[in-house]
Amino acid sequence: MTVGATPADTGDGETGGTREAHRLRRELARADLAAVPAARRELRALLRHWDRPDRSDIAELLTSELVTNALVHTDDDAVLTVVVSPRGLRVEVRDFMARGPLMRTPTPDEDTGGRGLVLVRSLADAWGVRAHAVGKSVWFELGSAAA
Repeated sequence: MTVGATPADTGDGETGGTREAHRLRRELARADLAAVPAARRELRALLRHWDRPDRSDIAELLTSELVTNALVHTDDDAVLTVVVSPRGLRVEVRDFMARGPLMRTPTPDEDTGGRGLVLVRSLADAWGVRAHAVGKSVWFELGSAAA
């Protein structure tokens, strides 16, 4: 796992200066569901650098959903990457399976399964899937301004 502040060209446009982007990178072992609460704790620590504490709970929830999906629905490791910058928060979970995520519509009689991407779609300011030569990344963003 890597957590830290690294300089980034995130000029604020008003003062002409740059501000730091804070990053988290965590490797997630295949089927290691203990990684879900660990990722939430690490994200919570990183979010101390974000000026949007009112959106931190949403960030934790959506990160949990993406991490859980990668660990439950793939047969390989995954990588969580988080960047907090003046522009907002970006969370990306990369796995190494070619098949894309399925957007399911949960039914009232289902327990809790099938709601992850519905939550991401509903609560994130932006989200998507990016294909890689091997695997894909599912990501979401929460802006620094209220959605």
